Amino acid sequence: MASPNNPHDICTWRPVSECAGCSIAGRLKCRFKLGDWLHFLGMFLTFVAPAFIGVILGGYGGYLLGWAAFWLVFFGLWEIRILCSHCPYYAERGAMLRCIANYGSLKVWEYHPEPMGVSEKVQLTIGFVILGVYPFPFMVLGGQYLWACIALWGLAMFFWTLRRDTCSRCVNFSCPLNGVSEEVVDAYLERNPVMRQAWKKAGVRRLQ
Repeated sequence: MASPNNPHDICTWRPVSECAGCSIAGRLKCRFKLGDWLHFLGMFLTFVAPAFIGVILGGYGGYLLGWAAFWLVFFGLWEIRILCSHCPYYAERGAMLRCIANYGSLKVWEYHPEPMGVSEKVQLTIGFVILGVYPFPFMVLGGQYLWACIALWGLAMFFWTLRRDTCSRCVNFSCPLNGVSEEVVDAYLERNPVMRQAWKKAGVRRLQ
């Protein structure tokens, strides 16, 4: 049943006691856990930290302001709309997003229970490319090849670990990186009528 803090009646925000009868309990990261968020943050830093060091040592530190500005736009506005607003975590009432990745971001858009569209997936891919590629030209121009290699390794490890440990259990099912099985997706949608109806209307999946 919907509540003031859970107006769309998403099971992620229902009392934990309801998880006892869930057929897919433990197969999704559908409840916020600090450890999951810290793991995500730590893996992201394996790319960001050496990239910052390499760009600064190469003498192009001032250009990190451009990267920082992109972060603010991407994580604060752009990604929040095209990706996060479709996520069950976003359905909680409140001004701040509480999730295992973009924790603390402001929810400036309304919740969209329907899956991501093709345009949104293309935009997300473009955003990820810009985010990942931006520091490398400056490290190469500055002769910081070792730091560039370390940052590249960190970026590869971040996405590899993300796909293996997070995307394989993430409730934002329409994300291009999501790897949850159709069986589990269907079971989750069955427990969440608002999402299920939106997905059915979008015609993305064959739902009864």
